[in-house]
Amino acid sequence: MYTITLIPGDGVGPEISEATRRVIEATGVPVKWDIQEAGEDVYNKEGNPMPQRVIDSIKKNKVAIKGPVTTPVGTGFRSVNVTLRQALDLYACLRPCISFKGARTRYENIDLVIVRENTEDLYAGIEFQKDSEDTKKLIAFIKTATKKEIRPDSGISIKPISVYGTERIVKFAFEYARKNKRKKVTAVHKANIMKYSDGLFLEVARKVASNYSDIEFEDRIIDNMCMQLVQKPELYDVMVLPNLYGDIVSDLAAGLIGGLGLAPGANIGDKMAVFEPTHGSAPKYKGLNKMNPFAMMLSGVMMLRHLGEFSAADRLEKAIASIIEEGRYITYDMKPNPDDPTAAKTFEVADAVIQKLKVSVNSDSHRTLNTGTEH
Repeated sequence: MYTITLIPGDGVGPEISEATRRVIEATGVPVKWDIQEAGEDVYNKEGNPMPQRVIDSIKKNKVAIKGPVTTPVGTGFRSVNVTLRQALDLYACLRPCISFKGARTRYENIDLVIVRENTEDLYAGIEFQKDSEDTKKLIAFIKTATKKEIRPDSGISIKPISVYGTERIVKFAFEYARKNKRKKVTAVHKANIMKYSDGLFLEVARKVASNYSDIEFEDRIIDNMCMQLVQKPELYDVMVLPNLYGDIVSDLAAGLIGGLGLAPGANIGDKMAVFEPTHGSAPKYKGLNKMNPFAMMLSGVMMLRHLGEFSAADRLEKAIASIIEEGRYITYDMKPNPDDPTAAKTFEVADAVIQKLKVSVNSDSHRTLNTGTEH
């Protein structure tokens, strides 16, 4: 029996979390759910979107799966996701983007893995608000130290990139590639402009790469990388990126396979792992039971593999792939016309997947969503 922390999230989170819980249970893997609430609704009640009890639950259980959580834009509380990753040192964000037959997209046979550093860079949360006394002191210090002026009406965010943080994320990417028989790792950066932060990332990546002679290594500048992925994604395999670039490129890669509704994710540390869909909470769809649950279900597939439940993970992934290919029980976002009245509800997608799990599913060799951290 596995005890797993389940964080339903807010917005559409509870609906897709329930669908995911049902399909995971339908695999036959014995799970006891430790349900913990976090997000905007909890913030409104308690003044804290991520209570300590949620952190403690994950520390105890070592594995969690969570629905999306609303993050206010420009104001309000800091991102729950960022807080969780930093509090638990979940330094590796793993986001595979793999084509499914039947998904509506201009591309075929996409098979990319984004490995995103999860704790540093501009997401470190070191910010200085416009007009604050600390900001004024920082602006004055920068002027003295560099002879460069920052406009006094500026807000400032700090971008730390460390040797330690870079070494472990690049090593994670290479170990993942080796374990999953991948052929190439691409480090993505902007070292031509940011020579002391991205330059350090590239320097360290090259040093780590020298220890993996069996895996090809290359680097790409971030803006060029985006163009390359649109023009010829087949040239790329595993990509390792600082935090901000990884966030952006993983959404771009999701667009290649049909959208965020098919993009799972995992946040992995040395001792714990939290699995979650890449997409947000879509609060305008809350309660409508129409959100695509596949990304969270596929995150569940990754979680099952992390637990060593390979057979269950394979059966669930094949069931999902079969439903997508058939095209009958899919949500509005996967239809050619989003107003299609035949679009399935969230719970209907779960029902269809569960039905597939009850019968023998014969599928072709769909590439599996591995975490590279299986127990």
